[in-house]
Amino acid sequence: MKIALFGIDVTEDSIHFIQELISKLEHNGGVVFIYKPFFEMLSGKVTFTQDPIFFINKEDICRNADIIFSIGGDGTILNAVTLVWDSGIPVMGINLGHLGFLSSISREDIVSAIDAIEQKNYRIDRRTLLTLETPADLFGDCNFAMNDLIVHKANAMSMLTIKTWINGEYLNTYWADGLIVATPTGSTAYSLSCTGPVLTPNSQNFVITPIASHNLTVRPVVIRDDSIIRIKVEGRGNDFLVSLDSRVTKVNNSVELTIRKAGFSINLLRLTEKDFFTTLREKLNWGLDIRN
Repeated sequence: MKIALFGIDVTEDSIHFIQELISKLEHNGGVVFIYKPFFEMLSGKVTFTQDPIFFINKEDICRNADIIFSIGGDGTILNAVTLVWDSGIPVMGINLGHLGFLSSISREDIVSAIDAIEQKNYRIDRRTLLTLETPADLFGDCNFAMNDLIVHKANAMSMLTIKTWINGEYLNTYWADGLIVATPTGSTAYSLSCTGPVLTPNSQNFVITPIASHNLTVRPVVIRDDSIIRIKVEGRGNDFLVSLDSRVTKVNNSVELTIRKAGFSINLLRLTEKDFFTTLREKLNWGLDIRN
């Protein structure tokens, strides 16, 4: 099995678990590929019994990997998605971060998880992405997101006026700090903290959630994921911010945004005993009696 290791940060308390992962893969005879900047962070902190092969871009992964292990938290997986792109290579998240909705493998379960993968005791979750289209081609080829697109004010002291259409039909004008268009995967991220609903991964929907709306009757709206969303932003300033997952850019008010479902999905690998509802209960402490 050819495994690509991807990470963007290394902490002292994660070194032991990263070493455990590398040693287990090498013991099992796996071919290890590693993201070169990640290897440089690990230099002198972990050991390899054989020289790893480096990768730095999508083309390297497509040629060399069967699975990519994302080592960190959910933010690391979102960065890994920009490398995997439309290749179909499964991504497995090892949670060395905090909450870890997407990074489903805990640090204590690394060894058993690798054994389960080699025995093909896993499932593939196909996650929908959204894509942004603009005349200015704001994000170049990397114009997609697995979590969400967020429109946000650039000036902390003023709100935005956000006009929104769905399939050419006028939806609403939001007077708010911003607006979130989230996939089912992103429904448990920023949208959730703004009172958006939780969508199951296979629900075939997007959710539009305002951020700090100045009209208290405005609520999140769930729409079909084959809808085309158009957004026009106005405000006191000339610019606003747009983010696709962790990538942010400043945009002039003259630019209209068109959001639609991406033409490819991302394959997240999960162990068979872990399902979406189990993750919800564990991460959000649902069903626990916390009364004293």
